[in-house]
Order: sequence, then C-alpha cells, then structure tokens
Amino acid sequence: MQDKKDGKKNYQKYLWRPAAVLGALLVWQLVSLLVNSKILLVGPVEVFLRLLTIWRGREFWTSILFSLTHIFGGFAAGFVLGLFFACLAYRFKAFKIILWPWMATVKSVPVASFVVICLIWLSPANLSVFISFLIVLPIVYQNTLTAMEGLDPALTDLANMEKLSYPRRLLYIFFPNITDQLVSTVSLTAGVAWKAGIAAEVIGTPHGSIGRQLYLSKIYLATDDLLAWTVIIVLLSVGFEKLFVFLIKKGFELKAK
Repeated sequence: MQDKKDGKKNYQKYLWRPAAVLGALLVWQLVSLLVNSKILLVGPVEVFLRLLTIWRGREFWTSILFSLTHIFGGFAAGFVLGLFFACLAYRFKAFKIILWPWMATVKSVPVASFVVICLIWLSPANLSVFISFLIVLPIVYQNTLTAMEGLDPALTDLANMEKLSYPRRLLYIFFPNITDQLVSTVSLTAGVAWKAGIAAEVIGTPHGSIGRQLYLSKIYLATDDLLAWTVIIVLLSVGFEKLFVFLIKKGFELKAK
C-alpha cells in the first residue's frame, strides 16, 4: 500500500512539474506575442534559439569562468567563516555578543549600499567576491548557531563521557546532527550569492564578467541576450547549489563511516 502511495507521489511529481514549466513557458510566449516588441519582451523560442548560438561568442566562456570563480570564492569564504564563527559563538558566549552588532548590520544593509560603498575600497574585478562573501556569512552563521543551540543536550553529555576535544565534538557529534540544516543553508545561500554577485558585477561592470554581459545587453537593447544570460545564470546557480549539497552530504557520510 505504501509503495503505491509513493509511486503515485513520484508520478505526480514527475508529471505536474514539467506540466507547470510548460504552462509557464506558454504564458510567456503568449505575453510576448501580445506585446509584439522584440525590445520589450522576446518569447522563450527566441531565447532558446539565442542559447544555441550565444556560446560561440568571444567572451562567453571567459565571462562564465570569471563570474563562477569569483562568486564561488566569495561563497566558500563566507560559508567556511560562517561555520567557524558559529562554532566559536556556541563555545564562547562572549564572542556571540561581540559578533551580534556586526552580523545584524550586514544582514540589514541593502546589497546596493554595500556595492556602492565597496566600489570605493575595491576594484570592480574583486567586487563580486566580497559582496557574495558578505551576503553568505551572516546567514550561515545564524542558521548554524541556531541549529547547534537546538541540539539535544544528551549529545553534549555523550561528548563529555567520551572526553572528546571541542574540534572532535564538532566533527563527529555536532555537525553530523545538523546536516539537514547545513544542506538547507546551502540551498538558500547559493542562490542569494549568485543574485548578489551578479548584481555587483552589473553595477561594477568588470571586464569579462556575466554582469558586464547583462549590462551590455541592456545598453544595446538586446533583450534576447539579456534573457539568455539570465537563463544561464539560473542554470549555474542551480548546478552550484547541487554540487555543494552533494559535497556536504558525502563529507558527513564519510565521517560517519
């Protein structure tokens, strides 16, 4: 009986999701036909055709590589430092109090404000790294700290019984029990990092970046290029998220063994 229910759920999942996507594409195509302006809105067919040729452009792969490495660097630094700060805040309450105003400020200030301020300090080429880092850091810190503070006290008792050092407690007891929260945090921050990083590139327009390609598409009113690059950004963001989630799950599976 349970197998039938699971099969029905899987059937609905794999049937309705593609149907919803097709429905959205159909609405998009109809709206583009009603607008009847290639400058204001092109349809999914035109965007798909542009995707088939855009990769032949001289700066396509260099733009992909530039944005991918810079946003990845900012995300990775923010994620690792967020975990590190959360561990310190969990261990030392004074450190948590000291960090509070800094994290609250970073979470509250709009991305655009940070971008404009950071343009004074940094070159446009390094802007997306720092902005991605700033956006990811407080989210990872807060989510990880909240998850650790919500752990069963019995885990702490177990660690005390085994006389484990604090790093070993984190690695073998605490982190494996907050894997779901870490996966959820990665799913959230990966998309946010790409949004913030690309926004920083659009404002700073560093040479050879995806953000610059978006800016040029807007300048030249190339709506098909603009939407094609948007689709590419979405695909990169999703792939980026899936990769990090996979690495986290595999990492803790190996530790469990």
